[in-house]
Amino acid sequence: MPGSALSHPRRRDLLRVAAAAGVVAPLAGAPRAQALRTRARIVIAGAGAAGLTMASKLSRMLDGARITLIGARAAHWYQPGFTMVASGVWPVGKVVSETATYVAPGVTWVRADVAAFEPEAKRVVATDGSSHDYDALVVATGCTLEWSRIEGMDPALIGRDGIASVYAGPEGAEATWRVLRRFMETGGVAVHGRPPTEMKCAGAPLKGAMLWDARAREAGTRGRAEIHYFTPFRNLFAVAPVHAKVLELFSARDIAFAYEHTLTAIDPGTKTATFRTPDGPKAVRYDYLHVVPPMAAPKAVRESALAWQSGPFAEDGWVEVNRDTLQHPRFPEVFAVGDVAGVPRGKTAASVKTQAPVAAANLVAFLAGSGMDATYNGYTSCPLITQPGRAMLVEFDYEGRLTPTFPFIDPLTEHWVPWVMKDKLLGPIYRAMLHGQI
Repeated sequence: MPGSALSHPRRRDLLRVAAAAGVVAPLAGAPRAQALRTRARIVIAGAGAAGLTMASKLSRMLDGARITLIGARAAHWYQPGFTMVASGVWPVGKVVSETATYVAPGVTWVRADVAAFEPEAKRVVATDGSSHDYDALVVATGCTLEWSRIEGMDPALIGRDGIASVYAGPEGAEATWRVLRRFMETGGVAVHGRPPTEMKCAGAPLKGAMLWDARAREAGTRGRAEIHYFTPFRNLFAVAPVHAKVLELFSARDIAFAYEHTLTAIDPGTKTATFRTPDGPKAVRYDYLHVVPPMAAPKAVRESALAWQSGPFAEDGWVEVNRDTLQHPRFPEVFAVGDVAGVPRGKTAASVKTQAPVAAANLVAFLAGSGMDATYNGYTSCPLITQPGRAMLVEFDYEGRLTPTFPFIDPLTEHWVPWVMKDKLLGPIYRAMLHGQI
């Protein structure tokens, strides 16, 4: 499929996808609703995908507001592309750009991180010592990678001794491809899995296992390799029909798996991974180990009154919000978007694309003193790549119901269109999202 000419039906399907996604028609000329005139002070904590998207949307929806974006990283990472880099499909440069490119005109960018949230005083303190009072706050800090929860693990190990991880930034993805290439040459035991916490893009570890299998088959070395996948849960994917499909794919590709296995420690010297299981600790020898660290809200969020105080999202400090409106129940001027939001779904870029219009509309309604009509239904999308040239476009909501955008694509069938979307279309869609155009 990649590199080949598309037949007429395929071109038509691709154009239908592009048009529905807002890629074919120019977006900048679309009519805009009347902006709310206000002198409100808006602080957006976090300058990643969620923060940049919210800054762009609010700058269009508010006339006269003073919008401050707080985030230190100058480089912007297109994280949905990390698995493509790690499997040798994309160069690393394709997932790195400049944050400044996406900062909306009129938005003040503070190039620091958030040191503390003071919601009682309606104030945010940045790591550069600056203090920012607000009338409305958007928490979009993303999550932190808790490598230290795995004994013996340090991200500096990635790229050495068979240790890999697409979660360690662009360099980690690039190092993962180097480790994978060596593994494909030598063979041995490959170990994949996921952490017991909430995590960004829960499909990524599954994609990794299947892509690594496909690349080994392409290299003609699959017969020298064992591939294992360990999950802390009693399923491979939280949505039942997707779980059943992954079981089918793993069986067809001879990928072994085990439930209720949580990675707790590694020993790079002996290449041993230790898992917590119902039967006690279990040591597994590996030649290739893809580490997905536990994830949590950033420390400044966890230690603030914004975090959930009880319930399933309290332990890792996710921001407490109403799952429908994305508004904080105790601090009504606060909204959360993206990975840090304590909702049952929503830690993907596709979720940000759906959450941001809801949070922006509701924040504007809050400032206007009107009712909030916008609702987030938990929409999450996962282009679950199964091999180069094929993927499943898995979309679902809070209730785990499949919600396909394109009726001509079966979400549980490997298809060329989701692959082309991932390879060619999602980048432009993502950039349009950051600019607030969709």
